[in-house]
Amino acid sequence: MLTGKRIIITGAGSGIGRATSLLAAGYGAQVLCVDLADGVYDTAAQITGSGGEAEAMQADVADEAQVAAYVDRCIQEFGGVDGIYANAGVGGGGKPMLELTVEDWQRTLAVNTVGVFLAVKHTVPHLTRRGNGSIVCTASVAGLRANAGGVDYSASKAAVVSIAQTVAYQLYGSGVRINAICPGLIETGMTRPAFERARARGTVDRIGQLNPTARYGEPAEIGEMACFLLSDRASYVNGQALPVDGGLSASHPWMFPRQ
Repeated sequence: MLTGKRIIITGAGSGIGRATSLLAAGYGAQVLCVDLADGVYDTAAQITGSGGEAEAMQADVADEAQVAAYVDRCIQEFGGVDGIYANAGVGGGGKPMLELTVEDWQRTLAVNTVGVFLAVKHTVPHLTRRGNGSIVCTASVAGLRANAGGVDYSASKAAVVSIAQTVAYQLYGSGVRINAICPGLIETGMTRPAFERARARGTVDRIGQLNPTARYGEPAEIGEMACFLLSDRASYVNGQALPVDGGLSASHPWMFPRQ
């Protein structure tokens, strides 16, 4: 599905990014794994240990010089770039709205929104010169409707949806596609504390009960969608925000706060 594709994946040190990197390499891609965390080297090692092609690079996705550097690294290592999955993200301030600070907002938006913008900005010139390519961004169901995340996190992910929709038209006729994936509740490093608390209480089987699939998702289930969108099989999918959430966003049930 991705044979011969040269793909950059950010947030590749764990969770969805790692799962997508492993899948993409398994589908034949050459993968540049990017993350600020040391785990990115383990991701690349897993790929090469299984016979795939990967390089690892540590970078801050909110720093423009470092974004330009990881794009250049992909070109140097693999001879070009065919697609990027701008997946790196943070969970936000994790506070009620009135307790959020400007610093909380700046950190959340820097990684979740500016990081996506920079990934798009620095890959688009290479993709448009080729007349082909795919950009995939991680948004969230929290960016589609309320009650799936904090205010800063939800706003940052709504912005990612808007980036995908708006940039799709700015790339009119270029042959380059851009889409956003909106994951539901997935067990990752970001959500692990909630899962650990549930396991300690013996209630982990209740996580995800609000969606009609009646369970939480796995990182690889998001990774499969990302690999599809990065591939030529998704050649007519463009400018979309695609939920992968077990059906949660069909309703977004709301539970009255306990007093």
